[in-house]
Amino acid sequence: MPFPRLRRRVAVITLITASALILSACSSESEAATGSSAPTADGAFPATIEHVYGETVVDAAPKNVATVGWGSFDAAVALGTVPVTVPTATFGDPDGDGYLEWAADAVAAAGAELPSRHDETDGIPYEEIADSAPDLILGTNSGLSEQEYDTLSRIAPTVAYPDAPWGTSWRDSTTMVGSALGKSAEAATLIEDTEKAIATEMAKYPAATGKTGMVIWVDAKDPGKVQYYTPTDTRVQYLNDLGFTTPASITELAKSEKGFVASISAEEADRLDADVAVAFVQGGNLSTLQNDPLLSRIPAVANGSIAFLTDDDLVMAVSAPTVLSIPWALPTYAQMLGEAAAKVR
Repeated sequence: MPFPRLRRRVAVITLITASALILSACSSESEAATGSSAPTADGAFPATIEHVYGETVVDAAPKNVATVGWGSFDAAVALGTVPVTVPTATFGDPDGDGYLEWAADAVAAAGAELPSRHDETDGIPYEEIADSAPDLILGTNSGLSEQEYDTLSRIAPTVAYPDAPWGTSWRDSTTMVGSALGKSAEAATLIEDTEKAIATEMAKYPAATGKTGMVIWVDAKDPGKVQYYTPTDTRVQYLNDLGFTTPASITELAKSEKGFVASISAEEADRLDADVAVAFVQGGNLSTLQNDPLLSRIPAVANGSIAFLTDDDLVMAVSAPTVLSIPWALPTYAQMLGEAAAKVR
């Protein structure tokens, strides 16, 4: 079923407009167009942000913010700061301009110019980032190694992720970025507004109440195993935010796993017994699951209670949720989940 992008665009612009009103109440001048960020009533500097590699102290309101990894760009823009350089979007960017749609929409809504891009495909491009003369680098949801963190810290104060690489929740990322920009109160309000939007949207689908959910993917060229995301992954955390609990079977399977994704053989795939499955198939489609003698035994596949993802931009939006991507994708994702939950037997 096609889902119109206009619906998503209106949702994200609505939330950004609301956020802009919050910011304007705390500052007499627009900061988004210049990429600067002044402290608000709650934003005393120096600010100290804790992360996996220790603490980063931001001595004064940053004027040139660079971001690496996922999510920090979105949180910064939502809080009124357009960075000077951001990672090129290499997935989830149908028009190929290097920007995710929800972030580009938010920058446009702020009346600002899109920031320059740097490519992180082959690692952190230190010289490019240094050329943008940042006074703060945000990597709240990233995979920065300690060496990469140390190198970036020689360019500017750098904020890494709080615990696991690529495992920072959208709430934590927003909170950390808010602290670094001196906008903790605005970040808290933005989180609260996003939570309210989630609750309002999911209330339209009562069949989802009390259901368990999981996120899986299969490579059509290798259907002998199923990849499932563990409870520490942002995809699963977001599904929990939407009201789905993680089944005990997956929690048990993931006990000995250290990463955010693990695999199980197709022979054992029926152990993945969540009521609803969010699924995508690389190089295939839903029939890849339905027509396979083993994969079709997964309860959600057998029942048809699947939210099957096909659009790369939607996959990205729900894989690395942010305060911008959530309202952009929420109407579509909630509908898919609600319809899947209604098929649970």
